[in-house]
Amino acid sequence: MSNAIQISNLQKSYANHMVLNGLSFCVHQGEIFALLGVNGAGKTTTLECIEGLRRYDGGSIRINGKMGIQLQSASLPEHIRPLEAVKLFAKWNQTSLDPSTLNTLGIYEFAKKQYFQLSTGQKRRLHLALALTRNPDILFLDEPTAGLDVEGRIALHEQIRQLKNAGKTIILASHDMAEVENLCDRLAILSEGRIAFIGTVDQLNEAVGKHYNIAIQTEKRTENYKSDNIAESLLRLLTQYKENGETVLDINIDRGSLEQHFIKITKGE
Repeated sequence: MSNAIQISNLQKSYANHMVLNGLSFCVHQGEIFALLGVNGAGKTTTLECIEGLRRYDGGSIRINGKMGIQLQSASLPEHIRPLEAVKLFAKWNQTSLDPSTLNTLGIYEFAKKQYFQLSTGQKRRLHLALALTRNPDILFLDEPTAGLDVEGRIALHEQIRQLKNAGKTIILASHDMAEVENLCDRLAILSEGRIAFIGTVDQLNEAVGKHYNIAIQTEKRTENYKSDNIAESLLRLLTQYKENGETVLDINIDRGSLEQHFIKITKGE
């Protein structure tokens, strides 16, 4: 399998602080690859070096194809309209964006609004459209669904899958493990400027296990539990509450945060 990006022994320091310490990994062509890490792990610095926004001290970065970058925010004029921004970026890149892509992203739905009037979700979709004006082979998405509602997240996830099906290589930076699990072919977790884990989501689950956090709310209190087997634990807990005559008002279940997985990986658990 050919590589879209090849990172070898990447090094970067700020004064006496080593941020990237011999970082090496590759991203395969046509895959959705997630780069993860808690604050200070070197994720942002790595992405900025790959994108050409920051100089690095040593090592090498090889890029096979054109890049498009969707940032979390953009310095667009407040009163520019979405189609004006798309035309401006297309002119800079000497390209044109297919109207069907704009339609798929829903740009025409808010085309008459000015930038400052757009919702977070609409801005995310516009930023993605601007990143696509170069017709990139490699697309960087920085927290693409942050701040979106459930419907917006589902719609954007589907658009990301369509881009992959069109042959794009996608590098996703996200703190949302559910999003990573839902979208990505492989992921890498950074720790102190090195790769602490790289592989598929299934391999990550094998490494850290499927640990669930369960919060059960009754009329008197909310109690929290941890479980490796959600079905058995819920059956046991609900039976216990029923036998005690307590009415369950709400149940919340999550898979744990990136930080929890990250700690387990870095500790070798």
